[in-house]
Amino acid sequence: MVEYDIKKGWHKNIEGDLLGKMMKEVFGNVSQKGDSLVSSYGVLESITVKVLSKDKLEVVTASKDGKMADDEILDSKRKLNVFVEKATGFDAKARMKRAQAKAKGGDL
Repeated sequence: MVEYDIKKGWHKNIEGDLLGKMMKEVFGNVSQKGDSLVSSYGVLESITVKVLSKDKLEVVTASKDGKMADDEILDSKRKLNVFVEKATGFDAKARMKRAQAKAKGGDL
């Protein structure tokens, strides 16, 4: 489970059914399970996403069992990064900087 910060003012881009539409666009499928959205792609058997607040997004992934090709793993990771960037407004570099700052401040 990973919690991502959502960029200030970005929540309007994912509220209502917009997050589900975004997941369908990126992963090709999405379903509602309680207050979470669930999808799958490549080696990721499930990608469960839940908006915790206007500034927090929770993403839980589960990988398929068995042997997986490196290119399939990389493709799945890239797709997940594309989705997280669209959903949070932060690219991978910005997410890393924020995580490092939190770790330094003892917030992780």
